[in-house]
Amino acid sequence: MTAAFLGLIGFVVCQRLVELAIARRNAAWMLARGAHEAGRKRYSLALVLHTTFLIALVVEVMVLKRQPAWWWWMPFTAFVLAQGLRYWCIVSLGHFWNTRILVLPGSAVVRRGPYRFLRHPNYLAVALEFLAIPLIFQAYLTTLLFSLLNACFLAIRIPAEEKALAEFTDFSK
Repeated sequence: MTAAFLGLIGFVVCQRLVELAIARRNAAWMLARGAHEAGRKRYSLALVLHTTFLIALVVEVMVLKRQPAWWWWMPFTAFVLAQGLRYWCIVSLGHFWNTRILVLPGSAVVRRGPYRFLRHPNYLAVALEFLAIPLIFQAYLTTLLFSLLNACFLAIRIPAEEKALAEFTDFSK
């Protein structure tokens, strides 16, 4: 394993831990104001998906002795762009950003930042990461498997989120 690989994995792990802390703080803020949670039973799937992604990536790179591609800068650029999009989402949603599906009844859906252009830009950032991070190191099995698993997960998560937003907010307007 290269120092670059360990550094990137360490960065992503630290980033996820900070995001979970932000999500916990935002969840407390929303729940104190009467937020409704949807898809609680499937939340553990998200945690498992993201955790096993990192584990599978480390295993594939170690066992198959994957090295950075000569074209590493292309997926790395996509990774950096995904980070910019993620942080734009977090800032745009403010207290409403979360890793769980929490909806504050009667609130207006955020339509600023990247939400002016896309309904679920944070999921685009995650999809880009699931493609880009493994491709930097030519971990093609992880890229394929977790891109497919993420697509399956989002096929469940997005409708649940949209249903909750339609039920409790001005989403459909």
